Amino acid sequence: MNNLQKLKDILIKLRSNTGCPWDKEQTHDSLKRNLLEEAYELLEAIENKDFENIKEELGDVLLQVFFHSQIASENQKFDIDDVACGICDKLIRRHPHVFSDEHIDTAEDVVKRWEEIKKTEKTSSGALSGVILAQSALMAAQQISKKAVKVGFEWDCYQTLKECFLSELDEFEKEVQKNDKNGMEDELGDMFFALVNIARWHNIDAEQALRHANLKFMKRFQMMEKLAQKPLNEYNFKEYDILWKEAKKALSKGDF
Repeated sequence: MNNLQKLKDILIKLRSNTGCPWDKEQTHDSLKRNLLEEAYELLEAIENKDFENIKEELGDVLLQVFFHSQIASENQKFDIDDVACGICDKLIRRHPHVFSDEHIDTAEDVVKRWEEIKKTEKTSSGALSGVILAQSALMAAQQISKKAVKVGFEWDCYQTLKECFLSELDEFEKEVQKNDKNGMEDELGDMFFALVNIARWHNIDAEQALRHANLKFMKRFQMMEKLAQKPLNEYNFKEYDILWKEAKKALSKGDF
């Protein structure tokens, strides 16, 4: 707790008249990108199982929480203690099976009860209330899909869902033939949304699946660069295909 107070005191000093010019200029809006970047750096450290880096990145995320709280405190809105109090109250309220006499057996029941309690806390109505549009479009699509399904808006079987995706693909191809960029963008968005639902149907996190695919491609491409006997821009398609297969073979299964 002494270090948390120390961090609070450091931020107060940095934001004071005799503090840092950069820190004094920051606002909630100016720090939005920093918050996202620090969160993604933490995520990468977790995926790399780099515990020393996880510790460091958690500190950077914690700094953002204290920074925003200090700005709010200066404007008489709330302070870091209010933030901590709010999350403590929420955790106790949403865990009646731990902090009161309510009985819940499974993790699935915990999630269901959590959502029930959450609904009583929100003033907004509608099945899609609470969707966070500021998050990545892929994550937002997953959230929208899950909320719609909770009120029964669901495909009757996987085959129907798959046909929906193939139908969107056909519609995209029609727009390609017309060279209609706006139409192509619209249909491509529908394809993405259908894929997100396919992922949800199979209990797959679409965001995590795409992150995994990105990492897999990067590792294989970097291996291609190591194996290449000449600059990559001098390879033709057939040579690229051979080199790609060599790169896949060179990597162990754990390394993709």
